[in-house]
Amino acid sequence: MKYAWPWELSRSGVLNMNRRNISYIGRYNQRKFYKRVDDKLITKQLALANNIAVPDLIGVVHEQHKIQEIPAMVSDRTGFVIKPAKGSGGKGILVITKVNNGCYYKPNGHEVTHSEIYRHVSNILSGLFSLGGKPDVAIVEGLIEFDPVFEGFSYEGVPDIRLIVFKGFPVMGMLRLSTAASDGKANLHQGAVGVGLDIATGKSLHAVQFDLPVDKHPDTHFPLSNMTVPHWETLLHTASSAYEMCELGYLGTDMVLDKNKGPLLLELNARPGLTIQIANGRGILPRLKHVEAMKGPAMSVEERVAYAKKHFSSNPKF
Repeated sequence: MKYAWPWELSRSGVLNMNRRNISYIGRYNQRKFYKRVDDKLITKQLALANNIAVPDLIGVVHEQHKIQEIPAMVSDRTGFVIKPAKGSGGKGILVITKVNNGCYYKPNGHEVTHSEIYRHVSNILSGLFSLGGKPDVAIVEGLIEFDPVFEGFSYEGVPDIRLIVFKGFPVMGMLRLSTAASDGKANLHQGAVGVGLDIATGKSLHAVQFDLPVDKHPDTHFPLSNMTVPHWETLLHTASSAYEMCELGYLGTDMVLDKNKGPLLLELNARPGLTIQIANGRGILPRLKHVEAMKGPAMSVEERVAYAKKHFSSNPKF
C-alpha cells in the first residue's frame, strides 16, 4: 500500500473529509434542506413533482400493525424492495428478486420468511437503520428491471451511477457494481467495485475495489476497461436538475438504468463520500475550484451539462 502526506494529496487535487465538510458541505448545503435528501420518501415525492423518474412506490409502512399488509401490497409483484426512508450507506435495504407461491427470495437465492420480513420492517420502524437512530418508516418499492447492457458487469445486484453535482454542475461520476463481497449491494465500503466515468462520454476510466485498482470484475471476470454507460446525457441532465429540486449546492445523485423505464433517480446524498476520487484515479478539488471561480449569469440545466462535458472530461487510466 502506498501512503502520502496530506499536503501531497491536496497538491494533487484530492479533497479530504475535513475540507469537504467545512468548505463544501458546510458552506453550500443549508441544513434546512437536508430533509429533502435524508428522507427518501420526501426525495421521491419531490422528484415526481419535478417530472424526474423514480422506482414505483408500492406502499409505505408507518406503524407496526401495518407490517402485516405487506404480503397484500406485493401480491402481484415478481419482486420488490423494502428500505428505510432515513437510512444511509445501503443499510436496511432488503431486495426480493423472486416471489413464488407466497415465498420470497433474495438475489442469492436464499428464502426470506414472512417472520423475517416482519422483523426487518419492525427494525426499520424502530430506527435501527436511520440517521441518529430516530423512528422511521419503511418504503416498499417496485423492483428495478435489470438493464441487459450491464449483463456480466455486476454480481446479483443492479449497478448504480453516482454523480457528484456542485452548484448544478456534474463534476465527477462513477458506476458502482455489486460483488459477492458486497452481498449484491452497490456500496464501495462493503466491497462493491467503483468504476470512474468520463463526464463527457460515460466511458470507463479506472476501477477499484477496496481502494485497490482492478481491471476485471472479481466475480464475473468481465473486463471493465471498455464500458460505456448508456443514456448518459439523460443521467447528466437528471443529476444537474436535482440542484434546483433540493437546493443543495454539493450533493451526490444515485441513479439506475431500468430496461423498460430508462434512467431512474434512486436517492440523493448531502454528504457524498470521497472514494469516487479513487475510482476516477484523480482528485475532485480542481473541478470544484473551477466552478467556484466561474462568473457570469446563471446557467440552465442544459448549459451546465454542456459546460461540464467540455471542461471536466478525462482520459482513461486503464
